[in-house]
Amino acid sequence: MKGARRWCRRVGGAARRHGVPPAPTRAAPGGTHARGMAGSATRGTAGTTTHGMAGTTTHGTAGSATHGTAGSATHGTAGSATRGTANTTTHRTTPTTTPGMTILRPRPRVSLLLHRRSAAAAVILLVLLVGVMLASACLGQTYVSPAEVWRTLRTGSGPYDLVVGELRVPRIVLGALVGAALGVSGALVQSVTRNPLASPDVIGVGHGAAAATVLALATGTVSSPGAMPAVSVAGGLGAAALVYVLAWRRGMQPSRFVLTGVGIGVALSAIVQLYLTDSELEAAEQIKLWLTGSLNGRGWEQAGPLAVVLLLCLPALVWASRAVRPLGLDPDTAAALGVRVDRARLGLTVLGVVLAATATGAAGPIGFVALTAPQLARRITRTPQLPLVCSALTGAFVLVVADLAARTLLPPLEIPVGALTSLVGGPYLLWLLGRRTAAR
Repeated sequence: MKGARRWCRRVGGAARRHGVPPAPTRAAPGGTHARGMAGSATRGTAGTTTHGMAGTTTHGTAGSATHGTAGSATHGTAGSATRGTANTTTHRTTPTTTPGMTILRPRPRVSLLLHRRSAAAAVILLVLLVGVMLASACLGQTYVSPAEVWRTLRTGSGPYDLVVGELRVPRIVLGALVGAALGVSGALVQSVTRNPLASPDVIGVGHGAAAATVLALATGTVSSPGAMPAVSVAGGLGAAALVYVLAWRRGMQPSRFVLTGVGIGVALSAIVQLYLTDSELEAAEQIKLWLTGSLNGRGWEQAGPLAVVLLLCLPALVWASRAVRPLGLDPDTAAALGVRVDRARLGLTVLGVVLAATATGAAGPIGFVALTAPQLARRITRTPQLPLVCSALTGAFVLVVADLAARTLLPPLEIPVGALTSLVGGPYLLWLLGRRTAAR
């Protein structure tokens, strides 16, 4: 240290003898570092190099040497020069993004990360959904042209007002809403459990809704099927809460959560079967039709509350779209990134259960839509995590197509849409199991 101080004093004296003003010895806040040397020279060079985005660093050489710091930096050489050159080089760093991603900045302090393939897939799925909804409004035992459908929707009157305005359109809208709710719910549950074979049905939502409806009818709490939606929503939420509490052991393990849900579902389905064997024929037929899952006879009365629930859940879904990204990692890595894993899992599970229970209350337990829609959406978008928007659009598209097929395959008979989705979803589940086994 003493030698360094002595050398600095010697350099400062040489600088004063050559007429170089002394440089400050401390760096100003936010400033950069400058170094200089003084001596006699027959040629001088002055150059400035700027590096960085917020500040610059300067190294200067001026005849005899001076060591100092300045607010903005200069690299240069000055002396008794007969010839001089000046060069300026500027390097700017630009933000880099992952391939396939685009940064959107609608405001100076707001930035969004957009996956281009997911955005394109969402637009295509939306166009396909609108097309199949129009086809479903036109096709049936009575064919209605698209122009007549548009005229009926626009004016609210006409020869096809009963067929289009009161029977088909409310059913189509309800099918799209139920499919979207089930698709998002399945994506959330699969993200929490990190298991593509998980769905709200696995954790007991459908079985809880069915058991609550059966118990309400058996005890006389409700006397009409019109009160079933509210009862089934309460039953689904209660069953999911019971599964979560029983699976909690100093934290929630996804495997324990799924296995507990399977056990609770088996117990609740036994209650339903016991009621069906001892109930009267008419009541048993109503329950069996509801348990299969059907959009027949549904309309705006069921679609309205479901639409309200989806709108109220939009802010939570915006948060969920960000929360599912770190949960794709293992819990230790996600916790190291600052994520509160247990709280995030609880919030995503509650949101998924609310959506699934509301959809079940509107149309009954429709199987395999929540299981297949997120995986199909992920294969379309090729994203590392399950895309919520594309899962919703895929679920809506699958359910509207299934309902159209259920109405038109065997006229005048109508297949319950839940039976058709289960018929298609069973082979898909076997294929998915085989694919996972081959991957191991």
